[in-house]
Amino acid sequence: MKRILRLEKIFIKQYLKQLMEYKIDFIIGVLGVFLTQGLNILFLGVIFSKIPNLHGWTLSQIAFIYGFSLIPKGIDHLFFDNLWNVGQRLVWKGEFDKYMTRPINPLFHVLVETFQVDAFGELLVGILLLASTSGSIHWTLLKVALFIFSIPFATLIYTSMKIATSSMAFWSKQAGSIIYIFYMLNDFAKYPVSIYNNAVRFIISFIIPFAFTAFYPARFFLSGENVLFNIGGLIIISLVLFVIALVIWSKGVSVYESAGS
Repeated sequence: MKRILRLEKIFIKQYLKQLMEYKIDFIIGVLGVFLTQGLNILFLGVIFSKIPNLHGWTLSQIAFIYGFSLIPKGIDHLFFDNLWNVGQRLVWKGEFDKYMTRPINPLFHVLVETFQVDAFGELLVGILLLASTSGSIHWTLLKVALFIFSIPFATLIYTSMKIATSSMAFWSKQAGSIIYIFYMLNDFAKYPVSIYNNAVRFIISFIIPFAFTAFYPARFFLSGENVLFNIGGLIIISLVLFVIALVIWSKGVSVYESAGS
């Protein structure tokens, strides 16, 4: 327990140090995210100025789904974005050696080594969207509890996808493009899956399950229906995906050959 508390203090100090050292980067990053997400929301507003609903979904409902999607994405971005470096350069340049020689789990070390403070932009936009659209939802104690409960599992899907795809670098040396291709599919999760064809719907629900990071849990909070699939499915899929990601990571680490070009 003392060791855990000591590690927590180290990571908190490291986080505060990064925040103070890179204040300009933080401000620019947050503003950049606000601008990007703001343009996306503006685009939605333009669409709904011409049509009353999209496949039965109102602007307020889609804004809630969009806002919900930014919370787990922002948490993963804030804490676990160092996985991108594994895929892009740490394995390729042999810098992953340092994780193999220290007396803590390499994956744990990678996950907690850095913080991406510009993720606060995503989190703030998500919170604002949820706050502005939640008035139309009939909140109960069960919904509030499940909302809080669902966020870590939705975050786990993002992190698991990055663990699995960044692990490809252990075989290919670089996997930045692989991470990017898979990760960018999360944009589909910001909107109701009913607007997509069956093939896309199946892929983002059960193959690369980003739909469970936003649409399905958000649908439960909006309608109160099908909690077993919308929330239960989120829990099961996130845990299964995490186990698969850990297996891939473990096999990847076992074939790591240090610097090699």
